[in-house]
Order: sequence, then C-alpha cells, then structure tokens
Amino acid sequence: MVKQWLIALVLVALATAGALSWHYLVPEEADSAQRERPASKVNAISPNMEVVRDSVNAVGNLRALDQVELTTEVSGRVVEMNLASGKRVSQGQLLLRLDDRQARADLQVAEATLADARRQYQRAQRLQTNNSISRSQVDELRTAMAVAEARRESARTRLDNHRIEAPFEGVIGLSDISLGTYLSSGTSVASLDSTDRMELGFSIPERFLGQVRTGQLVLGRSPAYPDEGFEGELVELGTRINELSRTLPVRAIIDNPDGKLRPGQFMSANLTLREREALVIPEQALMIRGDDKYVFIAEDGIARRVSVSLGSRSPGWVEVSRGLSQDNRVIVTGQDRLSSGDRIDVVDDDNAIPENRFASSPDS
Repeated sequence: MVKQWLIALVLVALATAGALSWHYLVPEEADSAQRERPASKVNAISPNMEVVRDSVNAVGNLRALDQVELTTEVSGRVVEMNLASGKRVSQGQLLLRLDDRQARADLQVAEATLADARRQYQRAQRLQTNNSISRSQVDELRTAMAVAEARRESARTRLDNHRIEAPFEGVIGLSDISLGTYLSSGTSVASLDSTDRMELGFSIPERFLGQVRTGQLVLGRSPAYPDEGFEGELVELGTRINELSRTLPVRAIIDNPDGKLRPGQFMSANLTLREREALVIPEQALMIRGDDKYVFIAEDGIARRVSVSLGSRSPGWVEVSRGLSQDNRVIVTGQDRLSSGDRIDVVDDDNAIPENRFASSPDS
C-alpha cells in the first residue's frame, strides 16, 4: 500500500512540473515567433486629385437630323438617275428625272399664250389713252394676261415635278429603280439622310431632373464600335415626365464626321451632369466588410486601417469623399492579409497600379 502511494505522488509531481514548464515556455516561444515574423511586402500609392464626372447612363436610338423619303409627284418613265446607294449628294443635286417632253411642250404653249396676252393688254393700254377702247375691255385683257401667267406657272411646276432634287446634303439609301422604269405618282424611289450629325433620343430618370440642362456633354457608344466614343451635347429636354417609367425624354446631337453611325442604330449614352476636382484611389485598395468601407495606409512601416466615404466610380478607380488626404500612402496590394498595426515593407511595382480612368478624356 505504501509503495502504491509513493508511485501516485511521483506521477502527480511529474504532471505538475510539466504543466509549469508549458506555462512558462509557450508564451516565451510565442513572443519569440511574433518578434521574428517578417514585415509584409505591399505596394502603396498616394491619392490623386483628378477631374471626376457625375454622370448618368441611358440607352437610345439614333435618327438622322434631316431625313426624307423621296417620292415621285407625277407619273413617267425614268430617263436620268443618280441614286447610287451610300453616295453623298449635295443640296439641289439632280437625283432622278422622268420623261418630261410633254411637260416641256405644255410650258412652251403656256409661255406663248402669256406672251400674246401681254401684247394685247399693252396695246389696249395705249389705245385707252386716246379713248379708243373701253375700260371694261382693258380690264378683260388684264384678267386674261393674269390667267395666262398662272397657267404658265402651273406648266412650269408640272415640268419641275418630273425632277427629283436633293432637298439637303445627305446620303442616298437603297433603291430598286432602274433607267427606263415607268413610275406612278407617289412611288418611293429612295431615302435621303443627313448623317454628319445624328440625333440621339434617350430618357433620364426623374431624380436627375434638377441637374439636367442643355449644352451638357454626351458621350455615345455603339456595340458596333466598342472601343470608340462619339461626342455630342444635349440640345432638347422634354416637357413631360413619362408616368410609367418616371423618366424625362431628351435629345442630343452626336457628331458623326466619318459617317460610321446609321439612322435607327442602338446607342448607349453617358450624360455628364457636372465635373469637379476630387481625390481618387485605385478600387483594388478598397476593403468592404458589411457597411464598413476602409483602406490601409502606410505610416512609418506600420499598416493602419482607415474608414472612408466614397463618391463616384470609374473602371478601376473610386472617389474618396472623406477619410483620406493626398499626404496618405494607400496600400493597394497585400492589404487583405493585414491587420491594423502590422509591420509592412513598401516596395515599388508599377504593374500593381491600374491605369487611371478618371482622366478628362471624352473617351473615358
């Protein structure tokens, strides 16, 4: 029995000594590991002051500023035409002429009739001075001359109606008309669109009504030309809010000097409401945890967490409205492994920072 008690006492003593050894050694080893932990390598950048645009995006459709469907006003056979699809024509240029021989003959008859009526009236005026003709006869001849003038104008108009001329400078659309084709009155021969400047119609949400005004910059983009922007400006505001969509219809004029854009084409629109100077940082530096938005800044080799308030965004960049200054160095890589107070080693790496897309270029 005594021997068993001695063994138990030895085991208890050994257990107590092991616990004391663990208690004193583990914290010492942990502190040593903490002291030996290397500083995290990070990249940092100072916030920039850039021109920031407050803008609103929408989608719309293009239409020609001037557009018309060319149709015949009289019947006849085509004897001359200039309707090459896609060809640019100037104002007043002849596009199509119908056989006008009969119309020319009618005009010659009308002009001869007018000339005879004018001679008779002038002769009557001379006779009236000698009282050789009554006033009523002179009045009848004056009326006959006026009727002849009207008939001449009518004949001239019928002759002109055999010609189709461009009412404005533009581009000819598709046409199925050939020389020698007989056309009836009212036949559509082609479309004509003025495409140097295009009208873009789109709608703006009602909440932006107080910020929208004519003259504001509009940048249009088309899926057909994904890497190209088309500049323009807002020129008209609607007078009524759409009750279903709660939007205001507006119109912009888009420059199209190369003729790439076509009437009816779909286009997205970015309307600049205002421009201002603001502090921006790379979006990759931003950390979000629930409603909390923060970044880490580098201070004397130590990472410090700072809460920020955000404003406008652009691809890869974000505006900071509160929480930072230009003197801060914002950590842009490795911040997801940091805690406030961690030691850091800031290294230079140009590839770690995205290209600034808040630049004032209209293609931004």
